[in-house]
Amino acid sequence: MYKKTCTSQVSIAYSDNNFNFFYLGKVFMELIKGISFGGFLVSLLFFNVLVSTVFGIGVNWGTQATHPLPAPTVVKMLKDNGFEKVKLFDADPTILNALGKSGLQVMVGIPNDMLASLAGSVQAAENWVAQNVSSHINSNGVDIRYVAVGNEPFLSTYNGTFLATTYPALQNIQSALIKAGLANRVKVTIPLNADVYGSSSQNPSDGDFRSDIHPLMLEIVKFLSDNGAPFTVNIYPFISLYNDPNFPTDYAFFNGYSTPINDNGRIYDNVFDANLDTLIWSLQKNGYGNLSIIIGEIGWPTDGDRNANLQNAQRFNQGFMARYIKGTGTPMRPGKSDAYLFGLIDEDAKSIQPGNFERHWGIFYFDGTAKYQFNLGTSSKGLVPASNVRYLAKKWCIFSPSASLDDPQVSPSVAYACANADCTSLGYGTSCGNLDARGNISYAFNSYFQTQNQADTACKFPSISAITTQDPSPTQGDCKFRIMIQTTSSGGGGGSSSSSSSRSSSGVGFLKKPVSMMLFMFMFFFTIL
Repeated sequence: MYKKTCTSQVSIAYSDNNFNFFYLGKVFMELIKGISFGGFLVSLLFFNVLVSTVFGIGVNWGTQATHPLPAPTVVKMLKDNGFEKVKLFDADPTILNALGKSGLQVMVGIPNDMLASLAGSVQAAENWVAQNVSSHINSNGVDIRYVAVGNEPFLSTYNGTFLATTYPALQNIQSALIKAGLANRVKVTIPLNADVYGSSSQNPSDGDFRSDIHPLMLEIVKFLSDNGAPFTVNIYPFISLYNDPNFPTDYAFFNGYSTPINDNGRIYDNVFDANLDTLIWSLQKNGYGNLSIIIGEIGWPTDGDRNANLQNAQRFNQGFMARYIKGTGTPMRPGKSDAYLFGLIDEDAKSIQPGNFERHWGIFYFDGTAKYQFNLGTSSKGLVPASNVRYLAKKWCIFSPSASLDDPQVSPSVAYACANADCTSLGYGTSCGNLDARGNISYAFNSYFQTQNQADTACKFPSISAITTQDPSPTQGDCKFRIMIQTTSSGGGGGSSSSSSSRSSSGVGFLKKPVSMMLFMFMFFFTIL
């Protein structure tokens, strides 16, 4: 996995219902002291904006794609769909420039591989803030509200790699924001995976922080509290279902679970509520029960696993949004929350080490087309697709009709294609899981062909491939043989010939990438056909 946007007043405002109005009331009274009636109206308008924009839904914008949509196109799509906030995983200047004066609140990110340098030098942190925060706020009008220091740095699978550098980096970035005069406007946070806490039972009330990082977590939580900053957590009910074949499916969603958990009178009929309240209990028993919380990532993938499909994603995401719009909250913390959907667009270059589903979290496909009906509460028309998207020519690379499945070139060719393109829609329970052997091979070849911008050399698998202008996608189901979008690196105009591609030298045999275990099994599968 890739593994929150307002002032300090706002980040505290939703810690609990009683505190909300008391605290915001104090802010309001301070605003109107000693000002004219005209000034009062301006302050009232500001106060209304302050309150009304706190809980607008946000979304994660990941960019690990071979052919990303242009940044201005994505920004327009964000606004067209009524998103108010966007969370980034770095501070790409092209993206930040596109977000200038957009009205979108922004969380910029610091990748984990930068933590060591920022932890070891205050000057490095000051330079980073000057280049990636101050300059964009002051010169480009980017509404940056948060700096995410690292991304799920305490994942147990990292084996402690970032334990010694995350907190010092957080401290140095905060110091840099103070020096830049931005500490009241821009807050620091650390997006953490939900594995930093747990419960000794099924009850959230038994929650606490993970024993191996407990002292460190308390230091970080105190620092966040002292600086009016939020605790950011990524919660994925899908992963619960993915990791445990015995996990009750309905408990991963927001309706239909018949045997809820009763935790001393608090009823939990879905794992999201139980997970979030486990965090709240972890904070409360350590003296920080009112710390504000942001849901940094929440979503459901649409492919790459038997539980990752359009129907489940629509069910989960719409269920979450229905509660979000109503401000349902959890048993421990009723009321509205702050959340960022994960994610906006599919990313075909993401690592699949966690699972093949990693490339399919978007509510939009790679080209900005909507995957399913989804009401964000901002429009009655549903999702609004990206506009003015240009595609390559309508042609596909397939397994030649005259080629034999017994050809010894089949297995290494498929392995090569999938090692250098995206084949995660193939396999048991996936969108293209019902293809026959020839269909699987064609899908692999076409995926590589499109990734290479339809270069002629990318469909020259030895005597077993051919280019066709007839769409090979099945007429039934969700399996699609995609045509790649045109990007700057694609060259040429819409529907341009592949000879104009800037990657025309990247034909079969040009790229060298390791073949994963999945591809080994894939190759083995074709070997035994």
